[in-house]
Amino acid sequence: MDLKSFEKQVAVSTADICREIFESRSHSIKIKKEPVAVRNLVRIFKATLKLANQKGFHAMSLRDLCAESGMSMGGLYAYFKNKEELLTLIQEQGRAIVARVLGDQLAGIDDAAQALDMAIRSHLYLSEVLQPWFFFSYMETRFFHAEEGKRAIAGELQTEAIFAGILQKGIASAGFAIPDPLLVAAAIKALLQDWYLKRWKYRRRNISVEAYGDFVISMVRAYGAGQTAKGEK
Repeated sequence: MDLKSFEKQVAVSTADICREIFESRSHSIKIKKEPVAVRNLVRIFKATLKLANQKGFHAMSLRDLCAESGMSMGGLYAYFKNKEELLTLIQEQGRAIVARVLGDQLAGIDDAAQALDMAIRSHLYLSEVLQPWFFFSYMETRFFHAEEGKRAIAGELQTEAIFAGILQKGIASAGFAIPDPLLVAAAIKALLQDWYLKRWKYRRRNISVEAYGDFVISMVRAYGAGQTAKGEK
């Protein structure tokens, strides 16, 4: 699976995400016409991520957001009460998308090696499509208020748990020889983070997201093979 085929399979455009937000929060969003609400949410999201990745969400004011989005203060308040609610809205939806996409892509795959490949590629491709959100989520975590910070940490651990579960399944079936699946899962997550945090480095080296996926998968396989060799001595 390459990035193009992933994008065809998975509805993760900004408009798709904002439509999900509207559907889940229609009770609190004051604008009731879906096309209008979704269009404005797209403007809000794009402006928020742009400003946050330029100057930091904590330093961004709602006046800054008005200027960048082209919306009035009253227009913004039709969708959220304050910056804290906007942050929660963005983060909740982002975490839900990661969980949903990985769950959907892994459904029906029983072979642990295939599941690991799919999980790694799906996470990489998702972070490529939604790079501004992934970058925002990682960089802003230290500034989140206590409750949102806890939820952000829980979201990262949840992703690691998906990889650890696949590794543990492979160990149980004698396919993987990995002594500490939780540690390897954390290392996989760190490698995936390096992609969306430092895309400039890989672009400069002409490394595609598909090639980087091949690299991460081969690293994990090589580690597992090395542990097998140690055990056979």
